[in-house]
Amino acid sequence: MHSFTLIFLAAVVLTTGIQLWLATRQKRAVETHRDVVPEAFRDRISLEAHQKAADYTRAKLQFGGFELLFSTAVLLLWTLGGGLNVLDTLWRGFGWSQITTGVAFMLSVFVIVSLLGLPASLYQTFVIEERFGFNRTNLKTFFVDLLKSGLLLLVIGTPFLWLVLWLMGSMGPSWWLYVWLTYMALSLGMLWLYPSVIAPLFNKFSPLADETLKQRIDQLLKRCGFSNNGIFVMDGSRRSSHGNAYFTGMGKNKRIVFFDTLTDSLDHDEIEAVLAHELGHFKKKHVTKRILIMALASLAGLALLGWLAQTQWFYTALGVEQGSTYMALMLFLLVMPVFSFLLTPVFSAYSRKHEFEADEFAAQNSDADKLTSALVKLYEENAKTLTPDNVYSAFYDSHPPAPIRIQHLAQAKG
Repeated sequence: MHSFTLIFLAAVVLTTGIQLWLATRQKRAVETHRDVVPEAFRDRISLEAHQKAADYTRAKLQFGGFELLFSTAVLLLWTLGGGLNVLDTLWRGFGWSQITTGVAFMLSVFVIVSLLGLPASLYQTFVIEERFGFNRTNLKTFFVDLLKSGLLLLVIGTPFLWLVLWLMGSMGPSWWLYVWLTYMALSLGMLWLYPSVIAPLFNKFSPLADETLKQRIDQLLKRCGFSNNGIFVMDGSRRSSHGNAYFTGMGKNKRIVFFDTLTDSLDHDEIEAVLAHELGHFKKKHVTKRILIMALASLAGLALLGWLAQTQWFYTALGVEQGSTYMALMLFLLVMPVFSFLLTPVFSAYSRKHEFEADEFAAQNSDADKLTSALVKLYEENAKTLTPDNVYSAFYDSHPPAPIRIQHLAQAKG
């Protein structure tokens, strides 16, 4: 057995074990505190809502454990089990050019992976989300969304894959640099197009009709020196009762989007405070910093792939007999998450830092108490646990745990 095969198996066992251990810690933490609302929230969140959040968290963790084991088994079947090798042999049998074969091969892998994950998506939506009162979609909408996503993959993914594989085969040893430039161009283009072209394929976006709220938001934007391409309300309630707000797009194509569930549950002061938090991300250049990190990480990853693609052991150690540009890319996409998993807490900590900074900005430009009350409402409505395990939270959470975040807001206000 090749040494890299052993390294890969060890990494799979390690990362799977860590994820199961973390899930066990989280499950134990929410179960231990299920019957007592944390003191800081007792006057704002009922015991019933607190218990619902604990039960919802536990249900997702239990199902997530099954998903993890299933996805791990699928990964091993694709690689060491010979799945990729069999599929590659099948497509090579048509006698097409390497680029055409590669595009067909990669698209077929994506389709198979999506189909294998379909039962889990259905269970998550129509069992877990339904059980806790969050699901508002139906099978027709679910499968129409799936069809639209598949068509987008074909329309955007096919020419992109063709170009990437052409660059890999035509640009010599430095192909990875050209692929990186192409990937960044596509990523930035998609960020720009998403608000006006892609998102409307799935949801309806209506201009904010509440003139009083709109005037308050315009005043906040003016105070913060922020320009945008409109304030919109999204029909999120068609699919879920979860509430949210976000900025989308870049440059002059930026939009502010509120879920209709959010505007129904928060008052104007709270909505302004939530928006001030989101503005903080832009004013602190968090979006730009994250794009830069993504750019550097993808550049490093493609440089590594440029080296791995030239080594025969990379293929044979992962169950593939014949190397190719498209097989190198597919193996890298499947295997790299196993090795990059241990970086998760680093990126999580960086994200939490940004959330604290955005909260501080909101406290300076709006009512911190109103942001606190809005966050408490969102924690309750989205059934977010108030008692996460510290280690689990440090590893995964992109946002600070509720008690720490509320305490930080109180300090920022003072």
